[in-house]
Amino acid sequence: MRTYDITPFEFDEAVDLQKYDAWFLDGTHSVPPWTPMFGWSWINYCRHGMMWAAQKLQLPTCKGWDWRLHRGGGYLAVLVVDDPAEIAEREKVFRKQLEPFIEDYDAVWAVHLEELQGYYTTLRAFDIDGSTNIELLDHLEDAFRLNKRMWEIHFYFMYVVFGVYMLFEAMMKQMFDIDDSNPEFHKFLTGFDNKVFQVDRKLWEFGKKAEDMGLDGLFLENMPDKVGALLAESEAGRSWLAEFSEFLGEDGWRSQRMSEFVNPTWLEDPTPAYMNVRQFLQKGGDFNLEHERARLTVEREAAEKELLQKIPDEQKGWFTKLLRLAQRSGSFSEEHNHWLDLYTHALVRRALVGWGDRLVAADVMDQVDDVFFLVPDEIRRVALAPEWHDLRGLVADRRAEWASWAEEDNPPMMGTVTLEEAMGTLIRSNDPVVLKVVVGSFPVPKPELNADLYGTCGSPGVVEGRARMVMNDADLMAIEEGDILVAPATYPSWTAVFALLGGVVVDRGASLSHAAIVGREYGIPVVMNTFEGTKVIKDGMRIRVDGNMGTVTILND
Repeated sequence: MRTYDITPFEFDEAVDLQKYDAWFLDGTHSVPPWTPMFGWSWINYCRHGMMWAAQKLQLPTCKGWDWRLHRGGGYLAVLVVDDPAEIAEREKVFRKQLEPFIEDYDAVWAVHLEELQGYYTTLRAFDIDGSTNIELLDHLEDAFRLNKRMWEIHFYFMYVVFGVYMLFEAMMKQMFDIDDSNPEFHKFLTGFDNKVFQVDRKLWEFGKKAEDMGLDGLFLENMPDKVGALLAESEAGRSWLAEFSEFLGEDGWRSQRMSEFVNPTWLEDPTPAYMNVRQFLQKGGDFNLEHERARLTVEREAAEKELLQKIPDEQKGWFTKLLRLAQRSGSFSEEHNHWLDLYTHALVRRALVGWGDRLVAADVMDQVDDVFFLVPDEIRRVALAPEWHDLRGLVADRRAEWASWAEEDNPPMMGTVTLEEAMGTLIRSNDPVVLKVVVGSFPVPKPELNADLYGTCGSPGVVEGRARMVMNDADLMAIEEGDILVAPATYPSWTAVFALLGGVVVDRGASLSHAAIVGREYGIPVVMNTFEGTKVIKDGMRIRVDGNMGTVTILND
């Protein structure tokens, strides 16, 4: 593919290694490779949102990230502030910006959530089928404007909440020599509810409803993609479906992969939601996350009481405020996925699918999902007189190249320095998102442990079980109770399956990434940043996952 064929932010080694000596792969979001439309969207709007928020907040040591696209992978370089005088001036502003969040986080969040929901209401009400091409093009531009604003709000809150998490961690390190690699640290931060968990609870309730109505056999004895049609054959099934449709109308604005447009939403295809209902039925019993949360809450409150008794009186007020906002880190990390990324991407997808339908009807391309292999300017170019255009050749070339990207992994780093030197730059940036979500800590091999894989601790504990490889959404169907999920990363729409898992191993992630947060709430071991877990481990292997030490051992193949 020609340089700059998709976006002006495609990686150019001759240019991009002059200002930056290292670019890191965002393996949490861009594995497998993004389609061209989503890659264009992420590199443009996520990049803007990070820089906008970092500048608005005046992060002391970082001005956000620059981004490049390479073979469908997102690569980041951190804009580090090194000048001590500039750092000091930015820190004054940053501490001032934190005050509203520390005093009343809920009020600040409510204002911004209301703003986004206004966008959602307007976009959801738009009549795609009844619109003219001019109106549909305007609607697509509105969806892109939402995307831009979403990323601004996204990082405005993320930099605050995760930045405070790091301030709290620094105080814990200074006072008690404990950081977030220590299981004791997370006792203070777990046991909180959030919107993603609430959606999971609704799915569990629909499982109980199906059981009470005598419909559980339809879920347990049939594949999820057949369940909807089978339910429609009976009065009880139609009643269940009617209630489920109302649920999807509110909470079905999500795809299985958060960071893509190509996957259908639950509203379009509820198969993943039926799968979750089935898995809750397989598990049986109560919604076990609530029992685990109750246990974690008791443990947290006891640990808090003991901790605060050790804090000097003159520091207790500030320390407590940091603790309270740091405790939002896990719930915000999951809740923002529902209200920001998933919802916005679902609405952008809706507008794009509308254009896919139009362009297929106009004989411009062959399949609706060909639209995800275009970029916005190409839609704009053909939108108002589509009958004069044919995009089949362009789409075919991009599909072929996209398929080739998946055959060879992107390198975890591209640069002119060693990994150790590059990590020094990341640490110097003190950027909470890069250090706690996307890149994280690199594993340190410990030969004396005789493990097959070394990673970092996402959630403590030790478990043995059967490895279940999950490389795409369809693989989730094969998971049985006690399995250990092995994947490149996990996504919010996968959260319900954690109820069945014995443990998790992911190639990439950090202490505030999805797998780590949800693993801690479910009380199951998680080892992350193994980099090669999905290559070394084979489906069906029996493995031991030690979240305390960050290791994986293959017991047999």
